[in-house]
Amino acid sequence: MVSAELSFSWFSHSLLLLAASLFFTCIFIRIVYNLFWSPLSAIPGPWYAAVSDFWLTAHVLRLEQCKTIQRLFEVYGPVVRVGPNKVVFRDITSARSVYSVHKFDKSPYYKSLLTNNNDHAMTTLEHASHAIRRKGYAPHYNLSNLAKFQPEIHESIFELVNALENIAGKTPLECLTLFRHLMVDVVSFTSYGHHASAVRKWAMDERDPLLTAINDFPKRGILRSAVPTWAWNLVCRIPSTRLRQLCDSDKILAEFVSARVYEMRAQMSSAKITESDKIPMLQRLLQYRYSSKEKMPDHDIISECMGHLIAGADTTSTTLAYLFWELSRRADIVKKLQAELDETMPNSRNLPDISVMQEMPYLNAFIKEGLRLYTAAPSLLERVVPSASKTGSPDEVFDLMGYGLPAGTVVSTQAWSMHRDATVFHSPDTFMPERWLESFSNPEELMRMGQYMMPFGTGTRMCGGQNLAQLMLKTIVAALMRNFDVMAPPETNEVSMEIKDSFVIFPAAMQCNLIFVPRQD
Repeated sequence: MVSAELSFSWFSHSLLLLAASLFFTCIFIRIVYNLFWSPLSAIPGPWYAAVSDFWLTAHVLRLEQCKTIQRLFEVYGPVVRVGPNKVVFRDITSARSVYSVHKFDKSPYYKSLLTNNNDHAMTTLEHASHAIRRKGYAPHYNLSNLAKFQPEIHESIFELVNALENIAGKTPLECLTLFRHLMVDVVSFTSYGHHASAVRKWAMDERDPLLTAINDFPKRGILRSAVPTWAWNLVCRIPSTRLRQLCDSDKILAEFVSARVYEMRAQMSSAKITESDKIPMLQRLLQYRYSSKEKMPDHDIISECMGHLIAGADTTSTTLAYLFWELSRRADIVKKLQAELDETMPNSRNLPDISVMQEMPYLNAFIKEGLRLYTAAPSLLERVVPSASKTGSPDEVFDLMGYGLPAGTVVSTQAWSMHRDATVFHSPDTFMPERWLESFSNPEELMRMGQYMMPFGTGTRMCGGQNLAQLMLKTIVAALMRNFDVMAPPETNEVSMEIKDSFVIFPAAMQCNLIFVPRQD
């Protein structure tokens, strides 16, 4: 009996050793294949990138993916292998090929940004399906249509101006929160026809879970993308109020948008909406059809509207905070900008039409430079090399600057690196609005710089709301700099404002405190 038990134990032990040996042998073979035999093995990059994605995930969790990729370009050149199946590039011709000509589908990474556990335009991977969704909201973001909402936009901005004048520069204000409140008011009205009163709540120091959820959602997405599902579910069970807010951000946003959908449908059903050419985006979506037989369903409408609210409020507020931080430390820029604004806006309470602001050279140069260095989403735009069956080409390999990428390879570039290419932008790390003025750069330089700019993405999947973002950046900067001087308290400095990224950027301190002092006309 004892002998039989010993034999069984020996046999079990041997099986475990054999299984372990096979497991590690498979891993070893996979590593050797990735390093030496993979079709991507000829592409430059650190050896450990060919072995595993873990090293890059570690940098993602440390909130420094953009800078890490930039350093790789500086070491290895314009094409770098960053994972067993991932390649990044910094080249304008390749960008056109991937994003505009071939229109590669997105990678599964974008699924981490689902809203209400459902797709919206940004997370729709296939190009054809995205085109159908985009058609429903695209007319809303035409500049001529957005111009119709200027009275309400100006009203919200001057509600903020009045609140800042009452404070009179007596205390620093946290600008990420400040501008997020303003953008929630603007997006809520233009998208839903709903007055959110977010600026009023800010002025009265009322806490709003909606604003917290908007701030949390991008971080929730990057965390979900970096850890396994079981680990994410475990995180959401930790008894922490702050973690619960983060995990529930999607749910909070869904409840807010769902309420707007039901309100709008009720108004449309009861004919309370009068004939007007000022149509909120939500009304368009409720009337939109994917085909002659299929209306856009409510769950798609809710997810789409959530995506636009998050993108419109969070990204624009971040760029604005960095713009005003630059102004707090650059008296030379302030002098030129305020001189142009004073001439164009003799009445500080009368904002010019967007068509007038489009013709203000220094304001537009300042915004362009801000979008170059502080675009809110400068991260990798992942796409997947398609199979021959999708492209109709007999060739299964995509040529990227002389390297053959097989179908299924994840390929991407990032605005962070395109905007900091020293062969295109002189002193790329210097904030220099003058580089965009005709008196400073020749036409060829201006054209080349413009080609490398991709603050809202590039190709057919560019941000649909970029016109609203540009409108708000120009209008808010014009209104506040015409009425205030801006200063930074000691706690707002190079260290606190160091850029961290989790697809979108934010300051290392997670805040941007600034002081707005009323100007004396």
